[in-house]
Amino acid sequence: MVNITRAADLTEVGANGGGWTADLGTSSPGDPLIQPMPPWEPLGAISDDGLVQGFDEDSQEYTPWGFTSPIRTTITKSLRTFKITVWETGRTTVRSLQYRIPVADLTPASGLTTFAETASPLPDRRAFWFVVLDGETSLGFYVPEGEISDRSDVTHKQDEMAGFEWTVTAYPDISGNTVYHADRVPATPDYTGS
Repeated sequence: MVNITRAADLTEVGANGGGWTADLGTSSPGDPLIQPMPPWEPLGAISDDGLVQGFDEDSQEYTPWGFTSPIRTTITKSLRTFKITVWETGRTTVRSLQYRIPVADLTPASGLTTFAETASPLPDRRAFWFVVLDGETSLGFYVPEGEISDRSDVTHKQDEMAGFEWTVTAYPDISGNTVYHADRVPATPDYTGS
């Protein structure tokens, strides 16, 4: 009889987590269990939808004449994204990201913050740090060059929390990498055939 090997401590539920941002060139906080310090700025409360790690890939198959199966496949597109909805829409860092406005331009004067949205926005790349926590398991995702590539509509309504729903696209850094992982997961036990 086949004996199936299972290990509950190797599973992961995104029980908690957070997100931070900093200027391009800011190094990774490194450890998902250590609180990021300035220049990292928090994104605040994230909706209970959590963090969605996206994989978007395309490939080209090469099938020779007379065959019905390809003999080779080449990856032609490999994109990594992170989707979140941030709820602290009054947080200066969050507003800066949503409207592509430098944080310094959002300093209130006499309690009033004023800014204008341009019809021709410029790229707004920043570094991002996302953490997923589940007991002893923690996952860290460092995006050295990320940008909010998609923003959803914002609903202002009595029975709904206003939030900024973003897709952050990870672009290659100088080393050609898009996402760096720093994970604390239990060791996988040796397979003994049982």
